[in-house]
Amino acid sequence: MDQRLYVDVHLIQTVPPANLNRDDQGNPKEAYFGGHRRARVSSQAWKRATRTRFAAHTPQQDHATRTKRIAAELATRLAARTGLEIEQATRLATALLQPLGIKPGKKAGDTAYLLFFGYRQLEDIIDLVADQATDLTALEDEELAKAVKDLPVADQLQQGHPMDVALFGRMVADIPALNVDAAVQVAHALSTHAVDLEFDYYTAVDDENPKEETGAGMIGQIGFNSATLYRYATINVPRLTANLGDADAALTAVDAFIEHFARSIPSGHQNSFAHRTLPSLVAVVVREDQPVNLVSAFEKPLLPEQEGDGLAADSAVRLAVEHDRATRQWGDVPAHVAVCHTFDPDAHTGERLTTILGTNTPFPALLAGLHTTLATHLGQAR
Repeated sequence: MDQRLYVDVHLIQTVPPANLNRDDQGNPKEAYFGGHRRARVSSQAWKRATRTRFAAHTPQQDHATRTKRIAAELATRLAARTGLEIEQATRLATALLQPLGIKPGKKAGDTAYLLFFGYRQLEDIIDLVADQATDLTALEDEELAKAVKDLPVADQLQQGHPMDVALFGRMVADIPALNVDAAVQVAHALSTHAVDLEFDYYTAVDDENPKEETGAGMIGQIGFNSATLYRYATINVPRLTANLGDADAALTAVDAFIEHFARSIPSGHQNSFAHRTLPSLVAVVVREDQPVNLVSAFEKPLLPEQEGDGLAADSAVRLAVEHDRATRQWGDVPAHVAVCHTFDPDAHTGERLTTILGTNTPFPALLAGLHTTLATHLGQAR
C-alpha cells in the first residue's frame, strides 16, 4: 500500500505534584526547550504505560511480552501443552530457537537482548512440534538439532503479530528478518511552561516507639514537579495495516492505541502522589502528507496569570492556534480533524477551540468518527 495516511494525536494533560519518570538520580526527568527548563516524560515511559493498559483490557492470548526469557517462556508453554517435564521442554525449546541465531545472554537461558513477541506466536511455534514432542526429546542433541533445523520457527515470529508489536515494532539488530517496523512514534512529553524541581522531605513514625523516645523511624526525600504537559504521537496507518495484514485489524488497533494512550499514565511513585489524571484535550488530525508535531506552539513557555483561564486552557488554545497557522501557511488540508476537551464550551477557551478545531466531541464519538474516516480511506486504497 503506497498511500500515505497518518493519524496525529495531540493531548494537553495537567499532572499534579508527581515523579512520573525518574532519571539516574531518582528525580523527575527534565529537558531544556526554548531556553527554559521543562518537565519531561520519556516516550519509553508512556509507551510502557500504554502497553500495560493494553494488557489489562485484552484477552491473555492476545498479549505480548518483552523479555530476555523467550526460551523459558516457550519451555513453560511446551510443558503445559505436551506434558513434558520442564527439563525436556527446556531442551526442546532451546533447540527450536537455536537456528534463529539469537545471541545468548550472560545468564543461562537468557538472550543477549530483550525480544518483543506475542504469546500466540509462541503457541504457533509449539503447534509445529506438539504432536511429536515426546519423540523429539528422545533424540540425542545432534539428531534433535537436525530434526528441528528446517521447521519454520522464524515464520511464526514474522506473522500474526499482536497489536502492540504491530504498533511499537521490534528491533533485533543481528537478525534483520525478525524486525518489525513500528507503526507508531511517540514524542517525549514536555511541559508547556517552565518548571522547577522540588523535593518532598518526608518522615515515617515507628508506631511501636516508647512514649519517651521521639524522632522519626525513617527519613527521606523524593524529587517532584507539577506540570501541564503537551503529549504527541503519530500512527502510520498503512504500516500498521501491513504489520497486521488486515485493514479491519488496523482500524481496531488505531482505536485501541488512542484509547489506551489517552487514558494511560506512567506509574512512578504512584502510591506517593496519586497523580492519575485524564487529558484536558485530545485532538486527532488525519493527514495524507506527513506527521506534524506541534510542540513549536510552546517554544515560548506559557506564564501563569493571576487572572486567566489557567495553564491547561491557555495551552489548549496555543496548540489550536499553532495547528491553524501551520495548516494555513503550509497549505495543508487535513482529511479529518476532531477534538474532545473538558473546557466550558460557552466560555472563552471553549469558544476559541470550537472556532479553530471544530465542535467539542465526546471521546467515544471522536473515536467513532475517526474510525469511519479511516475506513473510507482504506477502502478507497484497496
